[in-house]
Amino acid sequence: MLTRREFLNVTAVGAAGLLVPWNRAQAATAIDPGALTKYVDALPIPGVLSPTVPGGSHYRVEISEFSQQLHRDLPNKTVVWGYNGSYPGPAFEARKNKPITVEWVNDLVNPTLQLPLDTTLETSPDTDPRNRVSPHLHGGHVLSAWDGIPDAWFAPGSPPRKTGPGFFGTTFEYANDQQAATLWYHDHASGVTRLNVYAGLAGCYLIRDAVEDSLNLPDGPFEILLVIQDRMFDTSGQLLYPDHGVTDLHPIWVPMFFGNIALVNGKVWPYLEVEPRKYRFRILNGSNSRFYELSLDSQQLFTQIGSEGGLLPKPVTLDELLIAPGERADVIVDFAGHKDQVITLTNNGPAPFPNGETTSLPEIMQFRVTKRLSGRDTSSLPKKLPAFQRLNPNSARKVRNLTLNHVLQSPMHPYRLLLGNGMQIPTPGGLFFTDPVTELPRNHSTEIWNFLNLTDSTHPMHVHLVQYQVLDRQFFDVNQYISSGGKQLSLTGAPIPPDPNEMGWKDTVRANPNQVTRIIIRFDGLPTDRIRRYMWHCHILEHEDNDMERPYVLV
Repeated sequence: MLTRREFLNVTAVGAAGLLVPWNRAQAATAIDPGALTKYVDALPIPGVLSPTVPGGSHYRVEISEFSQQLHRDLPNKTVVWGYNGSYPGPAFEARKNKPITVEWVNDLVNPTLQLPLDTTLETSPDTDPRNRVSPHLHGGHVLSAWDGIPDAWFAPGSPPRKTGPGFFGTTFEYANDQQAATLWYHDHASGVTRLNVYAGLAGCYLIRDAVEDSLNLPDGPFEILLVIQDRMFDTSGQLLYPDHGVTDLHPIWVPMFFGNIALVNGKVWPYLEVEPRKYRFRILNGSNSRFYELSLDSQQLFTQIGSEGGLLPKPVTLDELLIAPGERADVIVDFAGHKDQVITLTNNGPAPFPNGETTSLPEIMQFRVTKRLSGRDTSSLPKKLPAFQRLNPNSARKVRNLTLNHVLQSPMHPYRLLLGNGMQIPTPGGLFFTDPVTELPRNHSTEIWNFLNLTDSTHPMHVHLVQYQVLDRQFFDVNQYISSGGKQLSLTGAPIPPDPNEMGWKDTVRANPNQVTRIIIRFDGLPTDRIRRYMWHCHILEHEDNDMERPYVLV
């Protein structure tokens, strides 16, 4: 059994090599971020996908490789992967209760972009094609066959790997039976999620409904998607990703990735010209590992009206917005009274979060309040939002303790990341992705899941199929829990309520170190689902690719 000191040593080894462990062996030379002038390129606005037939409900999306100019000063266009020839992918706009079908076409035939692949990972054997994909609608209420689970990947010209009752090929149906929300879609293929998303396979998916329509929010050109990511480039302008890991067991895989260059909507340090009026920004943290603490250097406030699953119970005013990988924030910023000002979106998020370097990527993008007002701003900043119903903890039929583990395998092989079922800490400290399913919630039931973080970093925990609510967080005695083999859970201090902007529907939650993070989930699978197999995992992509991911099955 691991002691607390061994856990700390594991984390220290990882943290020491997280940012640039590959410099000793990297064949390409990283470009100096100072060589790229900030705020010379306009922010691209992602396009909106059109159905194959006007007015129809079927879409065809090609996953392919192409080149895109990501900054004026990069010497060449950058080779990326994307959806329908765009990085990030174009946005879906769906209406509540109007299902669509999407034909996903893997056209990554003989790609030239070869990011460093570690075939020593259990999830990435050398027998699997490196150009495998598994599109996932993050936050979507879908059949498990269309959920884009990791081992349901498919390669160009081949059927999905997972075939059996209920799997319907590479055309997926999305029911859209959810309230208005900012979802996103990205690749989720086993063992290469971090690489495929890093290459560019991500985009936004908006569901709209009559309730949202009635709020008179900024819309049209005043509603803008912001997909924030961090990257590194070599001196030829191509994507650079670690090729030298921190362990002998996994010689290429790294526990986290932090780039030294910020991109928004696929453009390096862009600017956006705005009018002196209200704007609605749908913000997605699409980074592999980086948490952002966003603020405006003008001291303006964000008014957050929505989180991952839709509208909050009430608007929340923030001077700083903390957003983890996979999280979304629906915010309104009012530029009235800031005419002719230049405003920078800054970041003060530690990397790794919460105890790492605090200034590794301090600037994200720029707003220029230089456009003339095109007309009177008649949009509203809502004082209240539609009625919101909290789930009752007393309705939960089961409480599960689930552990988040760094596992020391030997002194020479520092660690891997696993999840545990919490009733005990099985050797070697958690369960692998391929181990038998231990979470079997009953369909149409409510459960409380307690994430027990035994590590020294925050993990954004994502549960497929559902939107849930955060109950609270509370510190616990990690030493005692580990030494007792998971049999003694001693809570310390008072429960910490969710942040005000965590009071709505969530699908990704920050599970902080040394704390129990409690969420309450209502499990409602679609009535025609015959498989009901879904995932729960950490959304630090490097973590989920090395087994910090587990299936659950509705029974």
